[in-house]
Order: sequence, then C-alpha cells, then structure tokens
Amino acid sequence: MGLVGEVFLLPFAPVRGIGWVLDKVVKAAEDEYYDPAPVQEALINLERAREEGGLDEEEFAVQEQALLDRLQEIRAYHLQRGGQ
Repeated sequence: MGLVGEVFLLPFAPVRGIGWVLDKVVKAAEDEYYDPAPVQEALINLERAREEGGLDEEEFAVQEQALLDRLQEIRAYHLQRGGQ
C-alpha cells in the first residue's frame, strides 16, 4: 500500500491496534484452554486419590471419563489446527 493509502487509513490505526491486541488475547486464551498438561495432571491426581481410598470406583470412573473426554477434545483441536 502506498503512502497515500497509509495516510487515509491513519485514523483507523487505533482500531487495527485493538484488533491486533484482541487477536493476541484470544490466542493466549486458546493456548491455555487447550493445554493438555493440566488435564493430564488431574488424571494423575485422580488415580492417586483412588489409590489412597479417597474415591470409590464409580466416582473415579465418572471423573476419569470427563477428563478423558476433555483430552480427546484437546487432541481434536490440535489436529484441526494442523498439529501445532
């Protein structure tokens, strides 16, 4: 884009800046939401609680299935995004 185009678009610079910041915030939120590490840690803690007798088998199975479903959702997201 030439100098004239830049001059005409100058009043929209704050809007473009806000858009850039929002893109970065959304990316950071997605990275945190789709991070498998906390889910894997929760699975480990769940297994530990079961071994220590803090959970019965039925409650363990329900919570484990929810965490495994979440891991599957995370993996599908990463596959959709091209394995990033």
